[in-house]
Amino acid sequence: MSNLQLPKWRFIDESMIAINRSALESFAMDDTLCHLVGQKMTVPTVRTWVHDHTIVLGIQDHRLPHIDDALPPLHEAGYKTIVRNSGGLAVVLDEGVLNISIILSEQDGSIDIPEGYESMLAFVRMLFPEAADQIEAYEIVGSYCPGTYDLSIGGRKFAGISQRRLRQGVAVQVYLCVEGSGAERAELIRDLYENGLQGEQTKFTYPTIQPEVMASLSELLGEPLTVSDINIRVQLLLRALSTEEFQMAGLTPEEMELYLFYLNRVVERNQKMLARG
Repeated sequence: MSNLQLPKWRFIDESMIAINRSALESFAMDDTLCHLVGQKMTVPTVRTWVHDHTIVLGIQDHRLPHIDDALPPLHEAGYKTIVRNSGGLAVVLDEGVLNISIILSEQDGSIDIPEGYESMLAFVRMLFPEAADQIEAYEIVGSYCPGTYDLSIGGRKFAGISQRRLRQGVAVQVYLCVEGSGAERAELIRDLYENGLQGEQTKFTYPTIQPEVMASLSELLGEPLTVSDINIRVQLLLRALSTEEFQMAGLTPEEMELYLFYLNRVVERNQKMLARG
């Protein structure tokens, strides 16, 4: 909590404007903000973002023995696929999934990996005071992109947390399944692995997806939450956490130049990775 109650917070709302962009642009944006916040060129920042009908694959997913058979059904269902060059496995992004990035600087003291995860867990609990005491963090077996900090209610996962570190900046990212069916999203990833493995044994152990262990917050809380609702909650929470100043501001022209540098880097790395196969 101590590293969330800060004098100044900046909020960048891309929940609407990024929806039709490639998710690669979001990776570049978080790299840019890591640089800016890490080097104290701007204040700690929270960014919200949404991408429509996108499956983000991890490096290991792209190494599935039958990946060329696994991707066409996703594309036919209307999903774009991209590969990220950081850790983690496949996740589903769509209009009902709100992504939140919290970007902090390590210049005044290191933020270890568990502390980064705990900060996001605390933030999510503050976003949902009506369910704060029910939200737990532990690996949900059978979920997609399983990890120690899967967020769940009653054993059903609605969110996963990841981290990115660059230039003394730490970006802690969460995807929140807010609307729709968590199980239907999980079925997409189950089919990806079934088509990509086709029964073959691999050195890397891919998760066996059980769609019933995943749900949206709307399903879990029994109320029709929307991404827009939660985005407003994020803004109000940041206002409350700012002890001196709350800024709502997109990138300045100078910051945009840095963003274009990181975007080119992300795109080039992605192309090289895809070429390696």
